[in-house]
Amino acid sequence: MFGTPFQLPRLYPILDTSCFDGPALTPVTMAQILLSCGARILQYRHKASWTQDNFDQARKIANLCEDAGALFVVNDRADYARLLGAALHVGQEDLPPVAARKVIGQEVLGFSTHNRLQVIRGNEEPVEYLALGPVFPTRSKANPDPVVGVEGVRILRALTEKPMVAIGGITLENAREVLQAGADSVAVISGLLPPVRDVSSIKARAQEWLRAVA
Repeated sequence: MFGTPFQLPRLYPILDTSCFDGPALTPVTMAQILLSCGARILQYRHKASWTQDNFDQARKIANLCEDAGALFVVNDRADYARLLGAALHVGQEDLPPVAARKVIGQEVLGFSTHNRLQVIRGNEEPVEYLALGPVFPTRSKANPDPVVGVEGVRILRALTEKPMVAIGGITLENAREVLQAGADSVAVISGLLPPVRDVSSIKARAQEWLRAVA
């Protein structure tokens, strides 16, 4: 995939394992719902040490994505992405993109950026897309970087021709504004989960998101 044009889907759902605290709703179940609604990309994000259960979850989601024709992305871990034949997303403190590329070969590779210098440097990295954020205050990271803001998206978008996904505090109410500022896609974590976590409620929320970014 590397070196060929890459287009980000408008909605980039992230399945963060810290958001799933019981058997009633698992990342695998969430993936099934999102894919059935038309999601074209899913990222599996697990910040703690991986266990066999995590790998099994990721493998099931990878298979679901393959069946649905969607892109499956593993966060941080180049080794597991390689084993699963998955795309990879790395951050500023993870394996550098040049090294990650050697592990995953031609699979899609994304890279997180948080400011002007990182976007400029990221534009030169062997990656298919950049992530930029946090756009708004977020609780999905323990020590978040400074907020970029919508105007920051607009300014920094001009520094790269690579596809850009905006992340951090993005909601149904502000997603359109972020896209209009130049982001190609919006990444969402907790915003995908309604107060009532049953299948019908989650499906309705997913459909709402897909309509909002269409």
